Amino acid sequence: MDIGTISLVLMLALILLLAIGMPLGLASASLAVLVLVMKFEPTLLSNPMSFGEGILTSRPGTGPLYILTQKIYGLLTDYVLISIPLFIFMAALLERSGVAKDMYSSLNVWLSGTRGGIAIVTSIMAVIMAAMSGIIGGEVVLLGLIALPQMLRLGYNQNLAIGVICASGSLGTMIPPSIVLIIYGLITETSIKALFTASFLPGFMLATFIIIYIIIRTQMHPEDAPLPDPVPGDPQGREKGMLFAAFLAVVTAGFTVALFLRAAFFEFTGANAANEGDPFALGTADWLPWFAGVFLLMLALMQFVFGWANTRTGWNMGKGLVAPIVVIGVVMGSIYGGITGITEAAGMGAFAVLVIAILRGEASWDLIWDSLMRTLKSTGTIIWVTIGAAALAGAYTIAGGPTYVADFIVGTDLPTMGIILAMMLILLFMGAFMDWVGIVLLIIPVFLPIIRRLPIEEIGFIGQLEPQHIAIWFGVVFCMNMQVSFLSPPFGPAAFYLKSVAPPHISLTDIFRGFLPFIGIQLCALSVLLIWPNIVTLLL
Repeated sequence: MDIGTISLVLMLALILLLAIGMPLGLASASLAVLVLVMKFEPTLLSNPMSFGEGILTSRPGTGPLYILTQKIYGLLTDYVLISIPLFIFMAALLERSGVAKDMYSSLNVWLSGTRGGIAIVTSIMAVIMAAMSGIIGGEVVLLGLIALPQMLRLGYNQNLAIGVICASGSLGTMIPPSIVLIIYGLITETSIKALFTASFLPGFMLATFIIIYIIIRTQMHPEDAPLPDPVPGDPQGREKGMLFAAFLAVVTAGFTVALFLRAAFFEFTGANAANEGDPFALGTADWLPWFAGVFLLMLALMQFVFGWANTRTGWNMGKGLVAPIVVIGVVMGSIYGGITGITEAAGMGAFAVLVIAILRGEASWDLIWDSLMRTLKSTGTIIWVTIGAAALAGAYTIAGGPTYVADFIVGTDLPTMGIILAMMLILLFMGAFMDWVGIVLLIIPVFLPIIRRLPIEEIGFIGQLEPQHIAIWFGVVFCMNMQVSFLSPPFGPAAFYLKSVAPPHISLTDIFRGFLPFIGIQLCALSVLLIWPNIVTLLL
């Protein structure tokens, strides 16, 4: 059977199976078998009794079947895949401990007197949580439990509150350590560390767009975000700024101590010399006096400028931010500080959260068991979808599907950006109906070879990508598309996550209505990546 007919049957069958509610992993695996049968042994369709006489059934475990099993085995045994359950475990511990609640309280202290401050606090909290674990569902649920009641109680516009929580809670797709980027890197054999680095600016750009929208909307419509009544005795204005500066001085002092110990470790253990003559950044003995000087300067500020009393007050007001900063420092510092890889950093982060929960007196066997069970369920879902989708993608590749689609698209009269925009529309459409795991495994192996065949000088309108950055740029663009998919009706998962913890009077229709301006913001951020692709390479 020709590949064009196979492609048409595959597309219609996938839509049908998903429409009747078949799980994506099972649907994909079933269609993988169908694709192989149609391509290599179509007589099985017309004469099932011919079993054992064709290229697939006469010698099981050889030919296309062997290639397919090797592909799936290689994917599931990749060492980096271990980081996924570790990040999920970390997120589960954070959700069930009081770390997130204390972080919200501390952020609220500093921004409670600003119009729209609670919404801004929610967005900042979402960014911090994304940088800790990158699990979207847990973030939306947690923000729905902590921030939504607070905003509704203060009289915030319901649509604004809903949109801020779900749009900000989905930032884990873009901000490292993103599981979406990890899976993309595994499938395309792209450096995950490079993907993390490239997604920093786009991720924080999107978060900035959301915060700017909140500020503009609440200034234009003050009734959408009433200011809370001031609490007698709470610091205001300049006094609050002084206390925040004192808190930053304490955090800076602690950070310089960590850098001092890191540089001392690299220098005195010989790690700098062993690193092929290329010492670690900020990790040589030359930096030790600078770190010591900054530490002493912070102590002097606490003593002579802020005073120890104000320093203690500022610390008590902001100490809820310390645990998240430590977790982010452990995870991202381990990766970019040259200490560990992605997988080890995930393990260190999970261990750090567990230690913090123990030190806070919140750790219990029930907490750990509950977190482990959630990790097992979430990881199992991802793994089964991965197996099914990888099987279908592998079968379609063996049948020659990607080459057929690439030749068909490249052979059209569309300009380069027209082809890319068509891909974006397909990704946005698929994202409204399918989980991102299936999309990255099914669509990316088809689209990425096409992107690599396009004239690189015609991608974007400002600047020009280097050939080695094509896969990285497309990975970040893909993640931005998936960012939109989390809010896209009718199956936007963020809506169902929030509905599970929202008050009964908030319907799914209300939730999707609150998404509309934030989908527009996400599309604006996607447009920036398409117009100015070099934004992903600024930190590489």
